[in-house]
Amino acid sequence: MTKNSAGDLHNVVHDHLHIPTADKLAATASHKPRILLLYGSLRARSYSRFLAMEAALLLEHFGAETKIFDPHGLPLPDDTPDTHPKVQELRTLVAWSEGQVWCSPERHGAMSGVMKSQIDWIPLSTGAIRPTQGKTLAVMQVSGGSQSFNAVNQMRVLGRWMRMITIPNQSSVAKAFNEFDEDGRMKRSPYYDRVVDVMEELVKFTLLTRDRSTYLVDRYSERKESAQELSLRVNLPSAVEDDSAT
Repeated sequence: MTKNSAGDLHNVVHDHLHIPTADKLAATASHKPRILLLYGSLRARSYSRFLAMEAALLLEHFGAETKIFDPHGLPLPDDTPDTHPKVQELRTLVAWSEGQVWCSPERHGAMSGVMKSQIDWIPLSTGAIRPTQGKTLAVMQVSGGSQSFNAVNQMRVLGRWMRMITIPNQSSVAKAFNEFDEDGRMKRSPYYDRVVDVMEELVKFTLLTRDRSTYLVDRYSERKESAQELSLRVNLPSAVEDDSAT
């Protein structure tokens, strides 16, 4: 078979076929990395909240700016218009963030409903813009029993679905009731060391990608479409969105 030349790519629109170049990957931002943390429990003594707070302290030590969303009062998805103040608060924080931490308890072998509701309120698209696309993500979970990875695995799937850059490392804290003191601070342990690792890695990946995320997720197929066409395609009716979004 004869090797094809660029001119043999007869199925592509060459005006929209860009060659990746290193000069488009330069870093320019000087502000602190902006990290949003979400946790998945409404309990007064919530171990996922404690873990998120511990993560925020580490992120700030590593030079990041953090904000933690309080899910109290957030309605169920589709139970109220998205103009609800808590929904708008969440979406504003998502837009502000350059990276995120999702921390859920594991319930019945899955992430909690509180965690999933927060993610479900984050739109896949706003007009032709995808609010989470290109942002970094770290996933963590707490368990009441032995160590498990069901919740973090689910959140990884959701992170991919939301077009986020999910970092390789993750944290799963087993028997979480043994890992925090009366003040909600995490005790010294291998679990704590892993949380340090994950937050350090998240800051590194955020610094590496935040100025480049627009370029990294710039796609040939979407360049072919106008902003209006893209908006019509990605803003599908809610009844079919789950089956059609990619």
